[in-house]
Amino acid sequence: MSNDATEDINNPDYLKKAYKTFKKRLRLTQLDAESTLGGSALSGGRKSGIVGIRPPNNFPQEVWDKLEENGKIRRGEMGIYELVDNTGPKSNTF
Repeated sequence: MSNDATEDINNPDYLKKAYKTFKKRLRLTQLDAESTLGGSALSGGRKSGIVGIRPPNNFPQEVWDKLEENGKIRRGEMGIYELVDNTGPKSNTF
């Protein structure tokens, strides 16, 4: 791993960008699952059971490990990550 990659991983803006990308990809995956046939608009649709995804591969694994260490995401089975439910006060620490 190069020295530049290490600096990026410790950069709060880089971690924030990765976290936002993860949340957006998760939300799009959930919306895609909810929009399949059978979720009629007249019936109010249905909720997706998707709670985790594989992290986007445009960020290195070290970023996801750092976000897990910071308590933003949680590793599940088979490389799937999910958001941690932070219902307490908001914090922007990365």
